[in-house]
Amino acid sequence: MTDLLVKPKGITGKVHDVTPESAGWSYVGFGLYRLKAGETVAEPTGDREVILVIIEGKAEIGAGDKTFGVLGDRMSVWERTPPAAVYVPNGSDWSATATTECTLAVCSAPGKGEHLAQVIGPEGIGQVTRGKDANTRHIHPIAMEERDVADSLLVTEVYTPQGNWSSYPPHRHDEDDYPNMTFLEETYYHRLNPAQGFAFQRVWTEDGSLDETMTVEDHDVVLVPKGHHPCGAPYGYELYYLNVMAGPIRKWRFKNHPDHDWIFQRDSQP
Repeated sequence: MTDLLVKPKGITGKVHDVTPESAGWSYVGFGLYRLKAGETVAEPTGDREVILVIIEGKAEIGAGDKTFGVLGDRMSVWERTPPAAVYVPNGSDWSATATTECTLAVCSAPGKGEHLAQVIGPEGIGQVTRGKDANTRHIHPIAMEERDVADSLLVTEVYTPQGNWSSYPPHRHDEDDYPNMTFLEETYYHRLNPAQGFAFQRVWTEDGSLDETMTVEDHDVVLVPKGHHPCGAPYGYELYYLNVMAGPIRKWRFKNHPDHDWIFQRDSQP
């Protein structure tokens, strides 16, 4: 198994715990809890900021000395509505008590103390459709740069219809060369509908130093330290993923693969 493909550790409790140390990089962390009703989890943030995303279910969320009450209207990720989400700054702590079965994502990156704990979704999160034909996908920009809700984190979720491609044409964001490109590490948390399905993700660099093609299944995580990283959903299976990105600056600037940029240029024509 490639080191870029991270399988869940069990089906309950903390099933993912990607840290900069475990991933071998500097910025992005990703945790995932699958909780039963009544279970409580809590963590300090230390020097990292956190965005909690309730993937599905309901939970009572607290951060520092604030209590936000029970959040979460989306009982299944496949309802395709924007998720409840909470920002927690560095130097704080957070807690979550599931009031139903609940899947909770913990997205983290270095914090700077520039934002206060607050609810950032579902209010304020719209839906954007990108691409056309078999490259169509639907996006909830939870915390992208147009929303000033975090110091470092960029977080978004994407629905890719069956038979379609996503994060496509292939693109990369692995050079610190703003405004042409920004360096961003990235994780993909994948879900499939129906759950027994599969999809594919390739991560590769133009110089061939990295080239991995992975079969992803429900609840898998893929690490993208560099390179291009498109996904394909086979006929019969819808693909969802939650992206977490962070790097030296909170901007998303990328470059399409030169061999495949013609697809973007063609599809961008009126």
